[in-house]
Amino acid sequence: MEYFSNSQEQTEYIASEFTKTLKAGDVVALFGDLGAGKTAFVRGMANALGVTEHVTSPTFVILNEYPGAVPLYHFDMYRLEGADEEALNDVGYYEYAGGDGICAIEWSEYIEDYLPKDCYRVKITLDDGDERARRIEISRAGGA
Repeated sequence: MEYFSNSQEQTEYIASEFTKTLKAGDVVALFGDLGAGKTAFVRGMANALGVTEHVTSPTFVILNEYPGAVPLYHFDMYRLEGADEEALNDVGYYEYAGGDGICAIEWSEYIEDYLPKDCYRVKITLDDGDERARRIEISRAGGA
């Protein structure tokens, strides 16, 4: 699926609609440059799940947990570049991925070898000609 967004609100809406198709145990791997809109996408996911807390990027804490209709586990792997299984285990990745909630993982390119084979991949690309425009590509790894 491919979408185009010209605002943070549109990105959140696209994410909210996409999240309606998810279930507990699903992993959403987000890819994109700094400022592409990954956190806005997760904010839209949180809205769809009934999260009332303010959603922020967990860059320094690695994980934010948000209770909702289904719990949302928001990882930011930016500080884990070059991570291995031990580092991922230390931050609780294996405990949450495939568990009772939905995992949204920013900077998934840093842990690509450790992503579930059937995860959803969300690639957000900035438009060089328009700083507000984004292309959002959503696919399911493993052809599922």
